[in-house]
Amino acid sequence: MAELLRRDHVSADSVWGVVDLDAAIGFVVAHGDAVERARLSRLRTGAPVPADLLDAAEAGQAPGGGWPAVLDGEVASVDATCFRLAELDDLGGLSRPAARHALDWLSARQLSDGGWDEDPSLAGFAPEWATPGDPEARLYLTANAGFWLTVAGLDARAAGPLDSRVGGAYAGVVQAAAQTLAAQLAPDGSWPSFLPAGWLAAAVLHRQQMYHESARIQAVLADRIPQMSPADVAWLAATLNRVEVGEEQWLLVSARKRLAETQRSDGGWDSDDGHQFDVHTTLRAIRACLPADPAPRAATAGARPR
Repeated sequence: MAELLRRDHVSADSVWGVVDLDAAIGFVVAHGDAVERARLSRLRTGAPVPADLLDAAEAGQAPGGGWPAVLDGEVASVDATCFRLAELDDLGGLSRPAARHALDWLSARQLSDGGWDEDPSLAGFAPEWATPGDPEARLYLTANAGFWLTVAGLDARAAGPLDSRVGGAYAGVVQAAAQTLAAQLAPDGSWPSFLPAGWLAAAVLHRQQMYHESARIQAVLADRIPQMSPADVAWLAATLNRVEVGEEQWLLVSARKRLAETQRSDGGWDSDDGHQFDVHTTLRAIRACLPADPAPRAATAGARPR
């Protein structure tokens, strides 16, 4: 199975030759707001983001630490909080107090079985992938929360004792989440939840060195790439790139090929949630094609759930 995920090796340079990053960058510059353009700048060069833009990205945080799913909402949502953390990750904001507060809130929301569920009061208007009490939604939320606690834990460790384990200060929480995710896998690598739960779980398991379980999921996803929407492919590739699964992995190679095939003539990609989210999808595609760590570097040229 590991060999399956490494076949047909394609270098990053050859991928960049078919994905028009210049056009994608131009699309975000032309159509993105100030926060989205700041996300682009940091992804490309690692440039520091002005404090006022970080403040804007953090706006609306509930007192407990999470973010509500609706404007002026009072009850924080696991799904909405993970979405905000993704934006803050692009902006380099995961070590700031707002993100640390949100990560603490996510950690405290973990259930005794290692998973996550939305607050029951959100049942009336939650999307299907975040429906309180629904087993498929719970698995998706577990993969999503587990992913952000995995990748953000080291950034948040300044809030607590130094901990170099995966997940940093949240290592125990992340380990429990990984066990919960692994227990839900079928023998063929499939999972009883929404499609994004697959790549989020694969990332969590990869970082826990549960490589066999992660590879089983990746093999299933590789077969589905040709039928996936551009938004899903961008999310998948950005997620796996974030945990450094390796340029040689067949799943990442095929995902980037699919992005090249579906890139529009204006440089962007279609969102599954309406054109108002096309810039967000395009930023994910750019993240998928750039080095995983947006540390300061020279700019490179030429090269549903939400």
